Amino acid sequence: MFQRCISISDFSREDFDYIFKKADGMKPCRSCAGKIMATLFYEPSTRTRLSFESAMLRLGGSTIGFAGAETSSVKKGESVADTVRTVEKYADIIVMRHPIEGTAKAASNYVSVPIINAGDGGHEHPTQTLLDLYTIKKELGKIDGLKIALCGDLKYGRTVHSLASALQHYDVELRFVSPEQLRFPSDLRTKLNGKLSDYVNLSEVLDSDVIYMTRIQKERFGDETEYEKLRRSCILTKDLA
Repeated sequence: MFQRCISISDFSREDFDYIFKKADGMKPCRSCAGKIMATLFYEPSTRTRLSFESAMLRLGGSTIGFAGAETSSVKKGESVADTVRTVEKYADIIVMRHPIEGTAKAASNYVSVPIINAGDGGHEHPTQTLLDLYTIKKELGKIDGLKIALCGDLKYGRTVHSLASALQHYDVELRFVSPEQLRFPSDLRTKLNGKLSDYVNLSEVLDSDVIYMTRIQKERFGDETEYEKLRRSCILTKDLA
């Protein structure tokens, strides 16, 4: 059904419903037996990379790849295009994380195997959004009608960019909580509709149905001093909760 997963905008609400229904009915199986997944992680990752690899192994498949560009031929000057063209000869599907926005989409133009975007710079993280939406629905029984607060680094946090976009398919109230310097990007905000509001303090949104916390993205800052000023600007503590 899905030939690739590059942007959350590739999905409709009907697609989400289909995926969630599949997830609800999923049982241990070996549907990927004999298949190979390549994980090309040009940026550090723990949870995303290991969850992909664990899932593939549990489905009976196997994995190859690298965790850090310095351990690959990128170190020798190889382009992304040449890398994915080579890797598609070894693998049935490619999962990619890259620090430059749009790289996964560009890479998908060079290969015939499916590519999954596991994060491209500060742009998007569509698979995390699929998990987030599924978790919200599973825990609260619905998505429509909820007040959802997105908190922390809304400027560089790719997970909130994808999640806010996906939530446009639902009747929700979105609350953006961040310091002024880390506001949700204006070019992305113009694509949103519905109830939107901005806050500075977490204490103002504690009545939300969902409080979605993101870390301040240290690796996106060019100025260490600026990061230090903001790194503790949005923290949910037991006292607040």
